[in-house]
Amino acid sequence: MNQSILRIAVPSPLHRSFDYLPPAECDAPLLQPGVRVRIPFGHATRIGLLLEVSDSTSVSPKRLRPALQILDASPLLADDIRHMVLWASDYYHHPIGDAMTAALPTLLRRGKMGTVQGDPAWRLTDTGARIDPLSLQQAPRQASVLERLHKSPHELPRKELDVPMGVLHTMHGKGWIEPLQQTAPPKDAANLVLKSNIRLSRDQQAAVSAIRDSLGEFHAFLLEGVTGSGKTEVYLQVIESVINQNHQALVLVPEIGLTPQLVDRFRRRFPVRIALLHSGLSDRERLHAWQLARSGSAPIILGTRSAIFTPLQRPGILIIDEEHDTSLKQQDGFRYSARDLAVWRSRFCRIPIVLGSATPSLETLENVNLGKYRHLILHTRVGAAGLPQIGLIDVRGKRMQDGLSPPLLAAIQRHLDADGQVLLFLNRRGYAPALICHACGWIAHCERCDARMTFHASNHQLCCHHCGSQRNMHNTCPKCGSAALITLGQGTERVEDALASHFPDHERVRIDRDTTRRKGELESLLDKARSGHGRILLGTQMLAKGHHFPDVTLVGIIDADQGLFGSDFRSSERMAQLIIQVAGRAGRADRPGEVIIQTHHPEHPQLCLLIREGYAAFAKAALEERRATCLPPYASLALLRAEALRRDLPMKFLECAQSLAASQGTQGVEYWGPVPSPMERRAGRYRAQLLLQAPRRSDLQRLLRLWVPELERLEHSRQVRWSLDVDPQDTL
Repeated sequence: MNQSILRIAVPSPLHRSFDYLPPAECDAPLLQPGVRVRIPFGHATRIGLLLEVSDSTSVSPKRLRPALQILDASPLLADDIRHMVLWASDYYHHPIGDAMTAALPTLLRRGKMGTVQGDPAWRLTDTGARIDPLSLQQAPRQASVLERLHKSPHELPRKELDVPMGVLHTMHGKGWIEPLQQTAPPKDAANLVLKSNIRLSRDQQAAVSAIRDSLGEFHAFLLEGVTGSGKTEVYLQVIESVINQNHQALVLVPEIGLTPQLVDRFRRRFPVRIALLHSGLSDRERLHAWQLARSGSAPIILGTRSAIFTPLQRPGILIIDEEHDTSLKQQDGFRYSARDLAVWRSRFCRIPIVLGSATPSLETLENVNLGKYRHLILHTRVGAAGLPQIGLIDVRGKRMQDGLSPPLLAAIQRHLDADGQVLLFLNRRGYAPALICHACGWIAHCERCDARMTFHASNHQLCCHHCGSQRNMHNTCPKCGSAALITLGQGTERVEDALASHFPDHERVRIDRDTTRRKGELESLLDKARSGHGRILLGTQMLAKGHHFPDVTLVGIIDADQGLFGSDFRSSERMAQLIIQVAGRAGRADRPGEVIIQTHHPEHPQLCLLIREGYAAFAKAALEERRATCLPPYASLALLRAEALRRDLPMKFLECAQSLAASQGTQGVEYWGPVPSPMERRAGRYRAQLLLQAPRRSDLQRLLRLWVPELERLEHSRQVRWSLDVDPQDTL
């Protein structure tokens, strides 16, 4: 009888799996792929995942070591996720061990048990059920807890109650609520969801009907709608049907900043468990949410990019909100696209997927043109809201005041006088992006990057936004000793100071990475913005995308020129998407909206086309340009990057890599480079890159399968850090 062999994916940089003998007293033929295995690896132990049990191996049986322990009685990775990761590892050419472990919560990767207690859930006692929340006006937090539990037909975790633990202990002491540990599914989730009585527009109803009719089968939909057209309501109506069929819905959003408002809306709509998965959770919280999804206890799973690996007991639908957003592509390590993996997973599970956006990516629009995706369009905003009027301000020759032109300042005053709310967008944080000596021209550069330091007035420091280096602000020029140091350019800090000077009687809310570092700060600032207490809203793209501010009547884009002349071929697409997304914050209620865009290039053809005819016309022209230049979606790209402490090593490695590819046959594949990266030195390391381009995806993949496993054997491979990015979203 042949010896059973365990083929195991081990987290390592090696592009291969490893063979082991079963542990003693293990019935290997009964093992299922997807269980964790503790194994000896070198001089240490690792946690790997079983890929298969085989009866053959290419390694001499004498060299095989026995595994130490099988950690799970049943697979942690279900078939759909395991096959999806196998496909992704092959497509993105990432080591299978790293890819498999990336699909597990951190605690499970460390070998912890597959279940944790987590924070207890809380439910009303019979005594608490008789307490009227309105009678607790002197204890608003206790009233909030009672109100939430009164509305919920089952217990709620502490995170959803959103109060300190001391409040819950006080109420427990009064006998109003009680804790319990539970991960079992609630009783028939279908009975918990009431049919919505919200009246849909004709476009919304058509979209909901089309998606509902596809439940139980694979169909891919692009739900395109102007900002404020009610895409989220379409999601909610479809999810209602999914839950009524006792299935689960997985909803992905690109950024954690979009989750608070969306979570609140989902909770108000559905009295069921919602599992949240994003980077703001502790390892323990993340594992608990993962378990709720895996057990089926949570009918709705809402998360960011990595939530695509969340197991679902009863998958019903996948929804990708803001499908165009580059945050859905992992930019380091396992460089997967959550959007593309979601399409693969929905096909495997035979369930529909909805890709929603007001500004769809060009790749998604081309899939519509090819008939792969069905196009559902929401043409108008819901209710009485109309689309805002968009105008350009030519700031050439105008006297600017900290980046604000006189016409923009006048418009802000006009809207504030009319009791409107104003949103100003500048995608540059800090006070000023450059510090210069007026006497000799010295500029403060980062000592570790080819970049200027940004001045932050809040802590009086210079900061590099690329590597994070910080140093104290200079009092005198280190080159000539002059005290004539001046700041150039504007960041959100500087504009906030200018707004305080011009509009001292109106409260301002600034939302960027600097003001939202602490837990809870983002939610607090967004609440202030939505409540109307902050009359002037200022921020980066954290503020500009996906949020609903009903009182905003004016949106001002302070600098539209950043994306007009980018060196990346996607720059204009991202510029257009950002402008439309930001502009969509204006006039979303019953008051008309206005958008003002400041630019030094009002005649720029792409900007003019976007403003004059809208995103659809811009996208059509951009696709024609991509076709003519053989760029995605009409070609496939892969970017090989290398970096090292010595300047010459990345180029030497990439030159050897290109020679290796040429020796393996390069039919249908073109090479661009190797060349130094646009920012050659970053975080003290020198960087270079080699771009591979092929009109046919199959030609590129064929080469990569032969090429990538050999790269680690090249002469300089151990002297550099190298990575491969298939379908890169950033070629810089």
